[in-house]
Amino acid sequence: MRMSGSHAYCELSNKAAGALLTMLHWSHVVHWCVSLAPAQSLWTTEASGSVQLRIDELCPQEPITVHQMFMNSVQKYGNLPALASKRKDKWEKITFSEYYNCCRMAARSFLKLGLERFHSVAILGFNSAEWFISAVGAIFAGGLTTGIYTTNSPEACLYVASNSRANIIVVDNQKQLDKILQIKDNLPNLKAIVQYSGSLQKKFPNLYSWEEFMGLGLDIPDKALDDIISSQKANQCCVLIYTSGTTGIPKGVMLSHDNITWTAHHASRAGDMQPAEIKQESLVSYLPLSHIAAQIYDLWTGIQWGELVYFAQPDALKGSLVGTLREATPSSHMGVPRVWEKIMEKVKQEISRCAYLKRKLVTWAISVGLEANQKCTKSFLFTLANSLVLEKLRAELGFSCCQKFFTGAAPLGSDTVQFLLGLNIRLYEAYGMSESTGPHFMSGPETYKLSSCGKVLPGCRHKLANTDADGCGEICLWGRNVFMGYVNMEDKTVEAFDEDGWLRSGDLGKADEEGFLYITGRIKELIITAGGENVPPIPIEDAVKRELPIISNAMLIGDKRKFLSMLLTLKCVTNIETMEPTDDLSSEAVEYCQQLGSQATKVSDITGGKDKLVNKAIQEGIARVNAQAISNAQRIQKWTILKKDFSVPGGELGPTMKLRRPVVLKKHNDEIETFYRE
Repeated sequence: MRMSGSHAYCELSNKAAGALLTMLHWSHVVHWCVSLAPAQSLWTTEASGSVQLRIDELCPQEPITVHQMFMNSVQKYGNLPALASKRKDKWEKITFSEYYNCCRMAARSFLKLGLERFHSVAILGFNSAEWFISAVGAIFAGGLTTGIYTTNSPEACLYVASNSRANIIVVDNQKQLDKILQIKDNLPNLKAIVQYSGSLQKKFPNLYSWEEFMGLGLDIPDKALDDIISSQKANQCCVLIYTSGTTGIPKGVMLSHDNITWTAHHASRAGDMQPAEIKQESLVSYLPLSHIAAQIYDLWTGIQWGELVYFAQPDALKGSLVGTLREATPSSHMGVPRVWEKIMEKVKQEISRCAYLKRKLVTWAISVGLEANQKCTKSFLFTLANSLVLEKLRAELGFSCCQKFFTGAAPLGSDTVQFLLGLNIRLYEAYGMSESTGPHFMSGPETYKLSSCGKVLPGCRHKLANTDADGCGEICLWGRNVFMGYVNMEDKTVEAFDEDGWLRSGDLGKADEEGFLYITGRIKELIITAGGENVPPIPIEDAVKRELPIISNAMLIGDKRKFLSMLLTLKCVTNIETMEPTDDLSSEAVEYCQQLGSQATKVSDITGGKDKLVNKAIQEGIARVNAQAISNAQRIQKWTILKKDFSVPGGELGPTMKLRRPVVLKKHNDEIETFYRE
């Protein structure tokens, strides 16, 4: 084994199952029996349970385990670089063969530490080679991979680790270790903790550095590991994804080997990701791997198609991501809506600083780019604008070689879509859930329509239940990607399926004649006024943000109320260290104020009705939105500007920047009640 700082990579050695020995394993591993475990139902709530797979004429492919998927890839891509980590300003890469050997070594060490079948290895840390190796190694060893959000409190970590019966917790650094040390005495299943970044500040029993950990299992025979691997069945659980708890306590979504391997294969092909024998795709991993979107896109699809994954720095979302993108020049990139919004804001900020003539040139090029992409025609004028300006702007963002841009996990604002189209960045939107192993609908080069989530994945099905006069109904899903059930939650699992076994999404949508899906709202977010009017909040909230560029977040209120009201927050500067919103308005917000004749530079200059010009402009914007309302009941009667923007540290946003409406309702109850006092 070769150690490099906090990284440990596998080299050939007799004791560590080197390449020659591994090649001997391959000859029989790939052909291991793929028989399924006995199952009587489409769902289960036991981590050790098995399910019937939804194999039909649409998706007849033979089920395989995660290990079989990896082995197939090593045979094809063994000598290609797989993972790239930056160490002392230099990118260090390991091949797929080395990656596989590292995962075997981690699996043997997990077994040495006492990992039990269908118990979990919980991983609490930023994206890294060690995260990937721990995740795959846990599965090889017969355990379950469970990601924990790095933003979780010690109490939230306790819930996930306890619910998943974690035998081992792998942490990133001292900060995350401290959380686990606070709760470890309340975790009866916990046997060891492993820290993969930085040196151990203090030695505790059953606490290991990454280097120590990777050497623990050297005396575990390869046959012992192979016997465990060969016992695994494709219809058994291998991954737990915990929902972010926006509507209640987090639920442990059980995903089978088949869920992972089938989705990694089919979802990525729908997005036109190429296998490495045609072209090796590359990407930068930075979104939370505890979320299904990043895990399926970065980790599992990376193995499936032989992709090269670069790991961003832990402060990626605090500003270093663009620098990593410039160095890695990925061929594809995925971001949640807030990431794309921040990119838009950054470009706008840079444009505002340009000299007059340059600013006019850039503005012209973006308008040409938008028109060309809306009409799907690339004229000479577009070619000129692209070569003079747009290519350079994309290169500044790190997208000089990027051909595919993906978004998902939350609704995307039309202003962001339009602006990025102007840069010749077409966002391919995906729709799905943790419970559908990520994407169920996806846009791509051949399946694209503005504001649509694309078409259903090949091999999957959907139906709309309880449709209204406009054809809107609850989106229900069927396919090999549909999850096994919620661990230890029978009532919630039963609720998740209809009587025929279709997964109920809780989201409202409609499909056009070509099969493109459009999301119109969420059943649980649907506002039912005191008068019985059903009001989907998202379209109204998006309309307000579209009319008023100064608004960061808008949340509609009115459930069981006589009329609608709205909480607004202003765009502001975020503290890079804490990620908390500050009182300083963003440059875009300041520019908006200046156009009105206002001198406001802080949020506190405006709140409480202090700035008459800004308040008048907001009222006029609300009036324009109200003018488009289909009924009086859908008009916003009252609004207020909150003193602070919503944020992850504040609790109003989840880890993927999704609005936590119950939290906002509780936190700002006083402001809301003020709206409705007689």
